[in-house]
Amino acid sequence: MGLSKLGSFLELVDIRNTDGALSEESVVGISTQKEFISTKADLDGVNLSSYKIVPPKHFAYVPDTSRRGDKMSLAFNTSENSYLVSAITFVFRVCKPKELLSDYLFMYFNRPEFDRYARFNSWGSARETFSWEDMCDIKIDLPPLPIQQKYVNVYRAMLTNQRAYERGLGDLNNAIAATLEKFKHTAPRIAVGTLLEEIDVRNSDGAINNVQGININKEFMPSVANLSETDLTKYKVIYKNQFAYSAMQTGRDECIRIALYHEDEPAIISPAYSVLQVKNGSALAEYIMLWFSRSESDRYGWFISDSSIRASLELTRFYEIEIPLPSLFQQQAIVNFYNARHLMLRNISTLSTMLKDICPILIKGSLEEAKSA
Repeated sequence: MGLSKLGSFLELVDIRNTDGALSEESVVGISTQKEFISTKADLDGVNLSSYKIVPPKHFAYVPDTSRRGDKMSLAFNTSENSYLVSAITFVFRVCKPKELLSDYLFMYFNRPEFDRYARFNSWGSARETFSWEDMCDIKIDLPPLPIQQKYVNVYRAMLTNQRAYERGLGDLNNAIAATLEKFKHTAPRIAVGTLLEEIDVRNSDGAINNVQGININKEFMPSVANLSETDLTKYKVIYKNQFAYSAMQTGRDECIRIALYHEDEPAIISPAYSVLQVKNGSALAEYIMLWFSRSESDRYGWFISDSSIRASLELTRFYEIEIPLPSLFQQQAIVNFYNARHLMLRNISTLSTMLKDICPILIKGSLEEAKSA
């Protein structure tokens, strides 16, 4: 053991898509969660020949740190496919695999300590960056390869579990989509307004301070608003199996903003939202949520939203949407899939968090074992 400069184990790779072998489907972005993600860029008419290729077992990172929540956008390609990334991205690989395992290095990058280091050592004016030279200048303490492998095996075992859940999630999504498509052509259509009603219960005693919003993925999330001087007694209370609905910006986001609340403890949401609940026994809340989770439903909501600057889908117009309504028995069958998917998503999220949290523990454990060996 002993401190070495990280650059002595790394090699910068610059392979361009000059022959156009990879298409738009291969273009990815890099998140601060250390993952490759679908790109948000508009690639219509973009020449991809200058994009860089990220082969399997290669790393990629975006040097800009000042606009990313003090985190480094970095990822490791563990798939069998090559990706395309922007020309400003650095692509590199481990060039001494007998001294440093790529998976061990990725565990090292997944620690909050690395993000803090990269942010502290970023330089620039309007945009601060963590350059390739800065990356190479990192001093790293490496345990022997067998110890690295031992702790990598623990990490890989957890990663295997996560990916097993993700594969199962894909199968569930396919089953749900096929069943809904069948209902679309066979079940009678009922207007949403006959199934849902608006509820308005306020947090008048201020007993609840769990403020939630909803995102374009139709999920609840902690509110990002500054609530320091906000009167929470005016906020609406939402209970389990009730919907939060936002009429605003449906056209802009091409998304119907609706989410089903699953938690046992109530929360509060903005007074601008509507709280909806099933008003008779002919429909299951989870089934309705499944229907509005479809991209086709979002496109229709965008189509019928108004022409205001916010492109809203007002509640009265939302109520006019008709959805297929099979029997309660058929609804329950697909809701069982929905509940399994919800549980699976939670497990994936939990494992993802555990993977992030365990990386600093594994790195520390490997170093301590190497010192005591």
